[in-house]
Amino acid sequence: MSTDPAVEAVEASAYTFPTEVPEADGTLAWDSTTVVVVEARCGGETGLGWTYAPAAAASAVSGLLAGAVVGRCALDVAGANEAMGRAVRNAGRQGLVACALSAVDVALWDLKARLLGVPLVRLIGAVTEEVPVYGSGGFTTYHDTHLAAQLNSWVHGHGIERVKIKIGESWGRAVPRDLDRVRHARQTIGPGASLYVDANGAYTRKQAVRVGQALADLGVGWFEEPVSSDDLAGLRVVRDLCACDVAAGEYGYDLPYFARMAPVVDCLQADATRCGGLTAWLRAAAVAEAHGLEVSGHCAPHVHAHAAACVPNLRHLEWFHDHVRIESAFFTGALDPSGGSVRPGAGGEPGHGMRFRREEAAAHRVL
Repeated sequence: MSTDPAVEAVEASAYTFPTEVPEADGTLAWDSTTVVVVEARCGGETGLGWTYAPAAAASAVSGLLAGAVVGRCALDVAGANEAMGRAVRNAGRQGLVACALSAVDVALWDLKARLLGVPLVRLIGAVTEEVPVYGSGGFTTYHDTHLAAQLNSWVHGHGIERVKIKIGESWGRAVPRDLDRVRHARQTIGPGASLYVDANGAYTRKQAVRVGQALADLGVGWFEEPVSSDDLAGLRVVRDLCACDVAAGEYGYDLPYFARMAPVVDCLQADATRCGGLTAWLRAAAVAEAHGLEVSGHCAPHVHAHAAACVPNLRHLEWFHDHVRIESAFFTGALDPSGGSVRPGAGGEPGHGMRFRREEAAAHRVL
């Protein structure tokens, strides 16, 4: 009879938190963020995972995924990930289901590390002790004073000398304002800091090329989703004609997506809360490395930090305003980005070191 520790339960809940002010990027507007929290239990330990997705993802965990995981050896995370992928065949792997699967996978990695009593970064195997981060926000709804305050907080308050703002306002119909905001951002952070922009797929191909040429003149080094990430040919065009590094990949829900994306970008983004958890994120990083590219962790910084320290081709991790706000207020164990990097596992806590503050979040529960 096997003595392997078996997963005893997988539970999910959802919480919606209002943003400080209404926010928008080039193609979407929002005033709240929903986080789906997953807890996996075994041997008196609880592993924590989460994803930023509609509350229905919690129902997908309980209705589609938990049965594929409970009873399996808690140490065999890759096997559980494969079992979940097979279980959702007829439901469709992309989108919301992938987010649910990702949260369970993160919880299982955390659980395994806690059962073994080691930080997750040691379980996977560190390549570096420090993970560079960049401040990310600069929403198109921000007025100049708000934008400057946020940028100053990152650059001059925390010493994070890489920052990103949103452009592509109104589906690319406000290019003069886009460029005015970029100029304002450059003036605010000074010539020494790195400036990135994210158009969220708002521009057409040639429009993106023209904007990219102007961005290069303003010292922008990172042009994220200049056109729709579904337009692989367009991404290649912009990459080949612009001096800025072109980045995309955040909407990858499975590994073949990254194989298609890697040949048309300068840096591959991957989001462990969408692509299939840390199991798939580490594989996506290998796909990037095979194409001679670096990988960047998209959003959810505390989900990514430990795994990010374990890949040799890491560029950086996105310190995204909305997610940092939630992870700092409603989780314990938040990392300190002062100096422009975080040190996952430095305190020796097992797993990823985060715990959910259930009581503090209770008023925001939606499922």
